Amino acid sequence: MKRRSSDLGAALAQLDREHLRRARRTIDGFVEPGSRVTTVVDGRELIDFSSNDYLGLARHPAVAAAMAECAGRCGAGSGASHLVTGHGAEHSRLEEDLAAFTGRERALLFSTGYMANLAAITTLAGRGEMVLLDRLSHASLIDGGLLSGALFKRYAHADAVAAESALAAHADTAAVIATDGVFSMDGDVGPLDSLARSGRAHDAWLVVDDAHGLGVIGASGRGAVEYFGLDADAVPVLVGTLGKAFGSFGAFVAGSGELIELLMQKARSYIYTTALPQPVAAASRKALEIAQRESWRRERVLALAARFRAGAQQLGVAVMGACYGEVQATHPLTPIQPVMVGSAEAALRAQRELFAAGFCVVAIRPPTVPRGSARLRVTLSAAHTEAQVDALLEALSHVCAAQDVQ
Repeated sequence: MKRRSSDLGAALAQLDREHLRRARRTIDGFVEPGSRVTTVVDGRELIDFSSNDYLGLARHPAVAAAMAECAGRCGAGSGASHLVTGHGAEHSRLEEDLAAFTGRERALLFSTGYMANLAAITTLAGRGEMVLLDRLSHASLIDGGLLSGALFKRYAHADAVAAESALAAHADTAAVIATDGVFSMDGDVGPLDSLARSGRAHDAWLVVDDAHGLGVIGASGRGAVEYFGLDADAVPVLVGTLGKAFGSFGAFVAGSGELIELLMQKARSYIYTTALPQPVAAASRKALEIAQRESWRRERVLALAARFRAGAQQLGVAVMGACYGEVQATHPLTPIQPVMVGSAEAALRAQRELFAAGFCVVAIRPPTVPRGSARLRVTLSAAHTEAQVDALLEALSHVCAAQDVQ
């Protein structure tokens, strides 16, 4: 049956009834020069606790200057896809820097993390094969699995035993295992060490999307893979983004020379799109340099995350983290600290109350998270102050108490 235009209104009304319609807000400006922390949102001054700018690099003057200088030399746009005439010297330099940073032979730039994940999954898996995902994997990994045409299966979140059982049950099937490194909505870390062992045992590709771990966790900020002490043989396909800890835009896949060459030849999301502008690549190179040189940024954001968790426990604010049992206790702290609310309606109400109190903390609702697990996704940045974190905790304690979120 054809969908009539009247059906569109009905679909939107249904979203309203379920408190699931999303609203886009406009960032009008930044109150503090060089900082994303205090922003003007829809005309109101708010302290931003929803950004993924973990290291506080998005408005760093040197990063902005690198972008401006490159734009003066190269122009604002690349003009074509990478394989036509869009690939520039700044792209090549950034790919070399990212390969060195991740300890892999080569890296390949993509315009978005979504496109990078689609490329990795659809290139490595096809009909007659299997894609195995963590149940809470990012939507782009899920879409990659669906688009691949392979047998698509998911295992219970962070359950390496279930993943191993699924691989064993399809022992004769070529497989790709894919997981987030740091899960974007829960803030926990996948069991990469166990998944790597299973990948080796079953000769399966392991794809790790470490968008929220790179730059932040690990002894030198090289992410969840570094935290677990895994090398390129254990994790042959590493996906990262540049728009989170590195404060810029774009993404990459890092791996062996043959893997990158195959992606260049086969990945539709690389071949059939305009290349990332060179000024963005230049900004990313500068941000990567600063992140490695100024390790205090990583140390600070994790210290603020620890302060937030300790304060939340004292005030009775239900921050997620212990819900995966003993495994979670062995995992590193991350800047993502979700406060569980439950219903979408309650999460929206809490968001409005926090906005009124001067804080931008966005409610996360289905389908981004499972039904019944709507939450306030609090994210910390190296640019936050201790006083701002403490003020948010005080506001959260009142909001949670009013809504009986304990």
